Amino acid sequence: MVYDPKLHHRRSIHLKGYDYALPGWYFITICTHNRMCWFGEVVEGQMQPNQAGQMVQKWWAELRHKFPRAETAIFVVMPNHFHGLITIVGADLRVRPRPDGGAHAGAPLHKIVQWFKAMTTNKYLRGVKQHGWPRYAGRLWQRGYYEHIIRNEKSLNLIREYIASNPLGWPSDPENPERQEPADDELDNILARDTTPPANW
Repeated sequence: MVYDPKLHHRRSIHLKGYDYALPGWYFITICTHNRMCWFGEVVEGQMQPNQAGQMVQKWWAELRHKFPRAETAIFVVMPNHFHGLITIVGADLRVRPRPDGGAHAGAPLHKIVQWFKAMTTNKYLRGVKQHGWPRYAGRLWQRGYYEHIIRNEKSLNLIREYIASNPLGWPSDPENPERQEPADDELDNILARDTTPPANW
């Protein structure tokens, strides 16, 4: 199936006016440009990252060194997208200000994601030159990304389970350009139920 932006589109859930530097649990999804499958393949329900996919894993682990107040949690690199959890320290399972009254815990989420995309793009370009990785047209990642503020433990556990089982759902994943089964956007169903406003918004 050819990528069609009118069909392969997840509604943005960015909260206008919300300070994404506040402590909290954040779920992010980043897709490759035009959903091109650069990072490996799913075989019998298991993701098998290629060298490029392993590179993306490495830079996810590096986030905590660049941003000391951001901790990375469960993640999955899929053939053409990435899911991960980031915790900005100072949070429990709900988003709320630091006990000392400070307004920020460090870099805002968009700066963290921007750095991750930039570093993986630079490293991918090096892989094209040095290892013959497939060339991409325009850019490696799509513009922007999807983010969701996790409000409670139930949502946190559902999203953790979704990330861990993502390869099993690849045959019907809306991001799969070759899916043979009807799209089953389990993620949208999960996020749609998590609509309670953050405590400090």
